[in-house]
Amino acid sequence: MRIPNLWGLLSVASLAAAHLPPRNYATHDYYAIHLCSSTSPADLAAHLGLTYEGELGSLEDHHVFKAPKHSNDLVGDAVQDLKRRRRKREVGLESHPLDSIRFAQKQRIKPRHWKRNAIPEVSRAGPPVTDAVNTQREIARALEIKDPIFEEQWHIFNVKTPGNDLNVTDVWMQGITGKNVTACIVDDGLDMDSEDLKDNFFAEGSYDFNDHVDLPKPRLSDDRHGTRCAGEVAAGRNNACGVGIAYDSKISGVRILSGDITDMDESLAINYELQKNDIYSCSWGPPDDGKTMQAPGLLIEKAMITAVQQGRGGKGSIYVFAAGNGAASDDNCNFDGYTNSIYSITVGAIDKNNKHPYYSEACSAQLVVTYSSGGGDAIHTTDVGANKCTSQHGGTSAAGPIGVGTFALVLQARPELTWRDLQWLTVMTAVPFDQPSDWTKTTLGKMFSHQFGYGKLDAYAMVEAAKTWKLVKPQAWFYSPWMHVKKEIPQGDQGLASTFEVTEQMLKSANFERVEHITLTMNVAHTRRGDVSVELISPDGMTSHLSTARRDDEFPAGYLDWTFMSVAHWGEKGIGKWTVIVKDTKVNEHSGTFTDWKLRLWGECIDASTQPLRPMPGAHDDDDHDAITSVPAHTTAISVPTNAAAITANPSDHPDRPVNQKPKPTTTDEPASTTAFETPISATSTPSASSVPESFLPSPFPTFGVSKRTQIWIYGSIGLILVFCASLAIYFYLARRKRLQSSRDDYEFEILDDAEDEEGGVRTGMLAAGAGGNNKRRARRGGELYDAFAGESDEDLLSDSETEDHPYTDRDEKVYDEKNGIGEGSDAGGSSGSSSQGRR
Repeated sequence: MRIPNLWGLLSVASLAAAHLPPRNYATHDYYAIHLCSSTSPADLAAHLGLTYEGELGSLEDHHVFKAPKHSNDLVGDAVQDLKRRRRKREVGLESHPLDSIRFAQKQRIKPRHWKRNAIPEVSRAGPPVTDAVNTQREIARALEIKDPIFEEQWHIFNVKTPGNDLNVTDVWMQGITGKNVTACIVDDGLDMDSEDLKDNFFAEGSYDFNDHVDLPKPRLSDDRHGTRCAGEVAAGRNNACGVGIAYDSKISGVRILSGDITDMDESLAINYELQKNDIYSCSWGPPDDGKTMQAPGLLIEKAMITAVQQGRGGKGSIYVFAAGNGAASDDNCNFDGYTNSIYSITVGAIDKNNKHPYYSEACSAQLVVTYSSGGGDAIHTTDVGANKCTSQHGGTSAAGPIGVGTFALVLQARPELTWRDLQWLTVMTAVPFDQPSDWTKTTLGKMFSHQFGYGKLDAYAMVEAAKTWKLVKPQAWFYSPWMHVKKEIPQGDQGLASTFEVTEQMLKSANFERVEHITLTMNVAHTRRGDVSVELISPDGMTSHLSTARRDDEFPAGYLDWTFMSVAHWGEKGIGKWTVIVKDTKVNEHSGTFTDWKLRLWGECIDASTQPLRPMPGAHDDDDHDAITSVPAHTTAISVPTNAAAITANPSDHPDRPVNQKPKPTTTDEPASTTAFETPISATSTPSASSVPESFLPSPFPTFGVSKRTQIWIYGSIGLILVFCASLAIYFYLARRKRLQSSRDDYEFEILDDAEDEEGGVRTGMLAAGAGGNNKRRARRGGELYDAFAGESDEDLLSDSETEDHPYTDRDEKVYDEKNGIGEGSDAGGSSGSSSQGRR
């Protein structure tokens, strides 16, 4: 069954989200715990001495507990203690209340640091009276638009460079203005008292997760970002400022960017009232500094999956994320775990001349672009205040809400569209334009660019296509095994390629028909992460630049179970050889190793009647690296120019300088000929001669055809068995010697033999060796906490000055954060309630 019957559960979960008691992180610690459905949360709370707070929003069987402030992890420590006692046989293996815990996470505050630079308003003369202006005024009269800055809203109707706008007025003429659609602005608040917004404000879909009150009203002096974004979407027709793209839609607000939050708060926020809010507008993300790499925690990932599976009555909530403003710092939106999510529509920016503003990030996960600041102008919209406007809204922060307004129009025209239908329509109707970039024709015959996605949004084209669009079948997926490479990456113009062949039978077994999204999870060890770049070449010959080199990324490690995403292969069959090429782009003292990778195809299923929903991801889904699923790799260095994928903006164009699942795969029927190997790009090339797996022992010792880690386990086990047998022999020898001695001697004292000390030393050494081996195990991804908010204000996007962002990080799962370079240089403590989160 495609959509489970969960409406009763959904209504209870939604009610719980709205009525969880306010959290006070200064006096209490909070725990998010996933329990077996048969377990009573109250019983667990009593066992652990916690207070039960309620259900965790829409996440089924997830609950919130609290305890007075303390330094320890009460739940995690209790679970570990139970495991330790069982190992020592202090308790039996019978059922225990803690056995019902599937996932537990102590919540940590996320410190935030960001700058806001105020600049004076720039007055602009009105446009000359031309034919375009006359047409604009005729439209305003026909639609009874009397808003005073409507003629300044060039992104709606561009009179200076006609055609360089959203092409939305003919949609309005049809009466399609966003009716019966609600967009939720997840941001720093929303001024519901503004004359421009008050008639469309939807209180039921709103909440303040910073101050834990019902209304997300801006309370800090710089809480204006969310109101500006809301004005772009749903400013009404009236005598205040301008109009929104969907001026008859409802607008709600969820406030998270103006104070301390945890993963729990964020997961509640991004699917708040998911049956009443249709679209979530998210103009924020990790620092756009060219050196940060952050992904959502498990709770947040589960919240997004829940929303796309259950939101909007099972059709799926729509997530729109701004691409990011770090292009001038060599940043790439594939290093952001939100913008490279398959569940989000990532929107980049172009200016009023259809040119690429130097700030807008490029990546293979970007679906589309639309208008924002650059070329001497910005977005004109609503500001905080009873009747206050701004002409200074910009960056990809401003592009995202224009996309939100467009999607609201599309949903009014065709309410039954699913979240994936909306992505399909975006791909099929986006308009390429005449600007230099890496435009490439895809299998669908569409043009794709890493800078511009599939082109710019065209509201009229998208609405018209939606009216007759055939709904896509449910989502299916195919997972490759882990491809073990473990080879050094050559420097400079050389690259290391590894290939996996997907067969028709594999996809048939997975009920998989055609590709939409590609994700690639990989591990690369490197002493300077910014030197690494990664490309993926599909069987159809389309290249995705998954990762690009970053000049400021000095982190002394590579990628640890990091997942990249691409939309460049949309519509491909997926059958054939998929090739990953890893490059070490700089010839210097830094070096690295390509460890392993795993390919996932996401797309439309073959048979809708048999396709289940994707299971919720777990904390240890990527822990199976040592599964014996591939044969030894072959190595070939290939010549690929390292600057082939370089995309640079032209700063002279902008003198104002505006600114991860994993269900177990369906049976893949992997044939014996399917291997992981490095090969030249050419389809006619031949891999080099086979080589035996790397061995940690001299050549006389067999490798068993497995990885070095597995060899260590095998030989370690054999060694332990031999040591145990030797120790047992010594024990019986000494016991027999003592008995013989006693029979010959009348003295009644015990003889202490040096051999017993030696035996103890052997056992101690065994334990030490075991502990050391444990330390070499891969750090797990599940349960990590990280911060998603730090960056630049709107004024930064319009300023000539360049300033340094200050990322921050959670302190939970500190080892994971250090390995991935998350939140380097951040404050270890929580920030005050007046601190703010990063905007785009």
